[in-house]
Amino acid sequence: MAAWYETAEFYHIYPIGLTGAPRRRESDEVVHRMDTLTREWLPHIEKLGCSAIYIGPLFDSTTHGYDTKDYKKVDPRLGDQEDFKSFVEEAHQRGIKVVVDGVFNHTGREFFAFQDIQKNREGSRYQGWYKGIWFGGNTCYNDGFSYEAWRNCYELVNLNLQNQEVRDYLLEVIEFWIDTFDIDGIRLDCADCLDFEFMHQMRERTERKKQDFWLMGEVIHGDYARYIGDGHQLLHSVTNYELHKGLYSGHNDHNYFEIAHTIRREFDENGGIYKGMKLYTFVDNHDVDRLASKLTVKENQIPVYTLLYMLPGIPSIYYGSEFGIQGKKEGGNDDPLRPQLALDELLEQSPYPELMEHIKRLSHVRREHRACFEGRYRELMLTNRQYAFARMSEDDMVITAVNNDEAEAVVSIPVPDGGAQWKEAGSDEQCLLQDGRIQISIPANGAVIIVKA
Repeated sequence: MAAWYETAEFYHIYPIGLTGAPRRRESDEVVHRMDTLTREWLPHIEKLGCSAIYIGPLFDSTTHGYDTKDYKKVDPRLGDQEDFKSFVEEAHQRGIKVVVDGVFNHTGREFFAFQDIQKNREGSRYQGWYKGIWFGGNTCYNDGFSYEAWRNCYELVNLNLQNQEVRDYLLEVIEFWIDTFDIDGIRLDCADCLDFEFMHQMRERTERKKQDFWLMGEVIHGDYARYIGDGHQLLHSVTNYELHKGLYSGHNDHNYFEIAHTIRREFDENGGIYKGMKLYTFVDNHDVDRLASKLTVKENQIPVYTLLYMLPGIPSIYYGSEFGIQGKKEGGNDDPLRPQLALDELLEQSPYPELMEHIKRLSHVRREHRACFEGRYRELMLTNRQYAFARMSEDDMVITAVNNDEAEAVVSIPVPDGGAQWKEAGSDEQCLLQDGRIQISIPANGAVIIVKA
């Protein structure tokens, strides 16, 4: 039986944004904003069909959440420990797993170990906890010493993950979150910057603690197999940024060859370099522009989400994008990507109401057909504007066809199992099969899913 995370459909929440928490924390006052997530958003997520939530960052911090102040405390702008316990308990009652953000590459300047160095300088026992501590240098904060910062953002101090004392501390933090909140996994921020031995120890410790605990890494560039391939069992999954780009540009450019080439390279049944691996797929997130702002034709959200759900991978929806909301970075400002949202208003006045219903149908098909998440991938038809492929398991097959053209398209698709009877998903009307091919009509900027009758 497949592990829960291999069949999951994720809903991604950036809680500081969604709940309207202030972007800079000015006091230690606890404000119970997480209650809104528990009461309103969890039922919505369940109706969408999502079976898992990635939420974060949650660690106590000062600004955007990635400048950790206290790893064992929920950010008071969101609530307290009991608020998050209630959130996880309610999610579990609804059959939804909960994965949190693990910010282990760096801390904020208010973290206790860094403050001890500020106070005790050469006498601090925590000098070895950070990279590049040098008391002959200085920083923009006039610390009287220098250190290695994440991408030269000096509010984020890089931890020395080759120090076993630091590893042990962070591994104990993870166990604390499992014991206290019963979380089901961790998304590792900046996984491509993390020490491999640290990730190896994390995998061992978490599996002993909770056998089906999931580790997913944020990896933007490079060889994903270094983290999840045979002989490199550090994590269970990583972010598929390579596919992310093609999903929107392939539609904007009327170029399905871009998407198909990526999938062929990654997952083709004959030699795909990531064949059998479960990558975390997405069309937008808290670091990149919203899909509705990247597409030149908003109706192409329908085929894009169809590909997200039907191509190999673990699909993820970023909060609010199921309504087709827009959001673009403003220079280095990510706030437009991370807005406060009122669910009741979106349900009444969605920018693109057809999209959410389409996502629900995709989720239903995916749950009904195991081939969608465990089946082999085979390309069936490809032009610049139309693309069809099959997902095939031993006893099931699902065929997906998408169209990025502004006009309806009639296509003829070869069927690997020519003897079967076929129908459009959600319909009882059978498709015409002739000479081993199905002829179907794909709506303008639309998609059709064909299943065995």
